[in-house]
Amino acid sequence: MTRLKNPIALQSNRKPLRDILERYRPDLAFYESTYRDLHRHPELSLQEERTSSIAAQHLHEIGYAVQDHIGGYGLIGVLRNGAGPTVLLRADMDGLPVLENTGLDYASKKRMKDGQGNDVPVMHACGHDVHVTCLMAAAKLLYAARREWKGTLICLFQPAEELVAGAQAMVDDGLYSKHGIAKPDVVLGQHVFCLHKAGTVALTPGPILAAVDGLKIRIFGKGGHGSMPSNCIDPIVIASHVVVRLQTIVSRELEPGKVGVVTCGKFQAGTASNIIPNYADLELTIRSYETTVQDQLIDAIKRIVRAECDASRSPREPDIERIAHAPPTANSVDQTKVLNMSFSTVFQQCAESMEPLPGSEDFSVLARAINVPYVFWMLGGYDPQKWDRADKEGKLKEIPINHSAEFAPVIQPTIRTGTDALAVAALTFFNQ
Repeated sequence: MTRLKNPIALQSNRKPLRDILERYRPDLAFYESTYRDLHRHPELSLQEERTSSIAAQHLHEIGYAVQDHIGGYGLIGVLRNGAGPTVLLRADMDGLPVLENTGLDYASKKRMKDGQGNDVPVMHACGHDVHVTCLMAAAKLLYAARREWKGTLICLFQPAEELVAGAQAMVDDGLYSKHGIAKPDVVLGQHVFCLHKAGTVALTPGPILAAVDGLKIRIFGKGGHGSMPSNCIDPIVIASHVVVRLQTIVSRELEPGKVGVVTCGKFQAGTASNIIPNYADLELTIRSYETTVQDQLIDAIKRIVRAECDASRSPREPDIERIAHAPPTANSVDQTKVLNMSFSTVFQQCAESMEPLPGSEDFSVLARAINVPYVFWMLGGYDPQKWDRADKEGKLKEIPINHSAEFAPVIQPTIRTGTDALAVAALTFFNQ
């Protein structure tokens, strides 16, 4: 690993970043077409075969050394360009089980089998098609501009972000130990977000995204006929009390000023109206910006679930299983400050600051696994004119956000800005 020079000093030793972008930016018409194709053909987590193949072929044709099937359909393209720092750029690839309702002429009509064998609609409802397209274009730009920088560039396409599992899967599959790549000096990534207008980038030092844990809970009862509840122990009633009681954790147990979210997003039980089932299943998402707060929330959930089961004479202890985990995303302060300088120079008034978001990502796992700094930023995606109108009318909360069936980033200037942002970020940390 090459020690990064003082990033502030680097700014005075390079050709202006905007000049590099204008000289080497590829024709984006191809990438606009690629984006439409990716949007029309999303793939669920752990099934990103087609998307991975498109990215791999593109990198290979440009001149990158490509290694695929890392942690599933993950892949890297490596460009060695002399002595210097190693910079990793990351994009995630997977779609979501959402029925698209955007009305776009390139809307997805795709259906796939999910991990449980269910036939589900699939949509790029979180913009990972934007991420893939921008990294493909940035890879082309940085290859063309290789006389302007020295070092090693790693373009990483990650599977299964929506399960917050893909980054760890790639690390566990020897991302940094089996594939002959240098340990990155910095890890960089972005996420399209429609509460920011297209053409903007936004970042902040320190916490930017929350930690997340997913819990699957099975509460046991004693089944029987719905007409004789006195002969049964109703797990639906127990689970209902649990859901209501969980709402008191944040309001009554967290200190004022601490941020936490506890949401029950899935409640399943029973097969018929006149049958009391033997069990009820809950799935929760838990979010916060601090590990200590996250631990407090999880401990409180477990205490409440067990206490409610005990109070209702549940015949056995509840099953509580962690099904997802990602640490908080907290941008490295020094690297964020210098990248913000570059963004401000290139994007000027379109480089914005932001408050932390309660969404979560497994991006930071790629850096935490090897204890290197990282920076993650938001890429605006909403039509600027529509955004300005919504802002003027006080209707920003009505904009379709990530995971919505109406989520539809405008193609331009989103693709151009995302491509430029990745290239600027890489060039910022390369030697000139």
